[in-house]
Amino acid sequence: MDWQAKFSQGLAYDEFLARYGQPSYAPRWQTVHDRLRLADAQKSLLGSFRRTMNVLCLAGAWCGDCINQCPIFDHFARSAPVIKLRFLDRDDHADVQRELSINAGKRVPVVVFLSEDNHEVARYGERTLAQYRQLAHDNLGPACPTGLVPASAALLDAVTQEWLDQFERAQLILRLSPRLRQMHGD
Repeated sequence: MDWQAKFSQGLAYDEFLARYGQPSYAPRWQTVHDRLRLADAQKSLLGSFRRTMNVLCLAGAWCGDCINQCPIFDHFARSAPVIKLRFLDRDDHADVQRELSINAGKRVPVVVFLSEDNHEVARYGERTLAQYRQLAHDNLGPACPTGLVPASAALLDAVTQEWLDQFERAQLILRLSPRLRQMHGD
């Protein structure tokens, strides 16, 4: 996959919602965005990131999982200027959707962490462990959240932390990369 080309085609958070959010979806994203509060320790961690990290998220504005998770990524990017966040619509980028399928399914959101020169560092998605535990508890079967009912504060906090762990992991991979350390002289 040519991640550099795909990243350049990606849209910033607000642009993605403006293009794909439709009146019925954008308010749901905004509700989650408004509810989300990063803890001081989380902001401090994000503020300590030094290596530029391109983050490409395959998403669908209509998707309940995206509604409940993608606003988290925007908060991370706002707290860490080295995070360059872009979104691709799953249905408009079938090649990326195929590349990032999970268990042979068209799952979203899926995030690809890239170095500043767009080499793949890591992938993660589409639900965190806390979400799967909640789904198993509630349904013990397949479910598709609609985004109509916001996640509880405790679940939103847990999902935020699990995603932050993945962002931190990618940042540490970048900081410890011999190739990038040589490039930056650190």
